[in-house]
Amino acid sequence: MATTVADPLDAVFGALADPTRRAILSRLAQGEATVTELAAPFSVSQPAISRHLKVLEHAGLISRTRRATARLSHLRAEPLREATVWLAGYRKFWEESYERLDELLETLQSQGQETDRSRPSDPAGRSTT
Repeated sequence: MATTVADPLDAVFGALADPTRRAILSRLAQGEATVTELAAPFSVSQPAISRHLKVLEHAGLISRTRRATARLSHLRAEPLREATVWLAGYRKFWEESYERLDELLETLQSQGQETDRSRPSDPAGRSTT
């Protein structure tokens, strides 16, 4: 069953959802490779790796060329940049959330210190409550 992807980011994130495909991209970041070279670290068949490569190619994350009888795969990083830009939009949200959490923790800590100072203590410095 063939599916079409309207949004290129859907294809990129769909391709990145699989750990084998992420490992293939990591390998291709070191340079071009054949299907045999890409299949070597995995306990799956070359046809299975070829199917992974088709998903990556459909997402625009790799390109494939022929050199003599070998079919080489090459990393295309531009779609990763687009995904990173999309994710960066959420970075501000998380940074602001962490800042609010830091402020709350500081408030709670200062309130806790004020409470500790207002409690009587015995001569050894232990709280009597």
